[in-house]
Amino acid sequence: MRKSTSAPTPASPAKKSATPAIKPPAIPPQESRTALVRRARRINRELAEVYSYAHPELDFENPFELLVATVLSAQTTDLRVNQTTPRLFAKYPTPEDLAAAVPEEVEELIRPTGFFRAKTKSIMGLAKVLRDDFGGEVPGRLDDLVKLPGVGRKTAFVVLGNAFGVPGITVDTHFGRLVRRWKWTEETDPEKVETAVASLFPKSEWTMLSHRVIFHGRRICHSRKPACGACPIAPLCPSYGEGETDPEKAKKLLKYEMGGFPGQRLKPPADYPGKPAPPLAEG
Repeated sequence: MRKSTSAPTPASPAKKSATPAIKPPAIPPQESRTALVRRARRINRELAEVYSYAHPELDFENPFELLVATVLSAQTTDLRVNQTTPRLFAKYPTPEDLAAAVPEEVEELIRPTGFFRAKTKSIMGLAKVLRDDFGGEVPGRLDDLVKLPGVGRKTAFVVLGNAFGVPGITVDTHFGRLVRRWKWTEETDPEKVETAVASLFPKSEWTMLSHRVIFHGRRICHSRKPACGACPIAPLCPSYGEGETDPEKAKKLLKYEMGGFPGQRLKPPADYPGKPAPPLAEG
């Protein structure tokens, strides 16, 4: 009698991921200048679609408020500045008011932003210069702005680009990190980064490019754990794979409106798709 044998059970097909992994980009190690310009501009176009609502993430109503808020944003988040400035500007709405303030009272108002004594010295100092040398108005020239206490090129370009419509590239930590990851430049000095990146784009793009890159750095391309698997420009990024490449895990790393969380502005622009930030908790 023949011994019956059961047919082998077929192997179960491997489960496919709901979202396919992104293929690493094929960027030659010696990218030509022309190819670099094309790739950089394509990244900018892609970011413009993703962040069509990109904007400065500091709340402000006029150039003076933007100038002060930008100085206060050093070594802290825009969120904390936005939660702090309403009381500051309610009490000192003009350069003349702030210049005549009692330093200890200003220190107490801006304490949540950190380094409040040094920042008080800077914002009261610039307020006095605006009052005495510029008729209480914020100047619209780079050379004048960088002479104000606490104001460097980064702060000056934030003010020029967003309060006066003068194009400029804002090189903050996010901007510098991302442009190096994208191999737009290897420079680390902010002024050299600014020069290198400016050469890749028309001047008319500089301000919005800065917003888009900074938005991307704050939401997806983080310093420690970039969300590579959820990145819309991954196919153009030579540093793809430095962070989480699994699409589902990467989605959990997204921040602000990309992750379903409130943004940094208490009063965001009308086209911002996320939730406004909460005010500073009392006490």
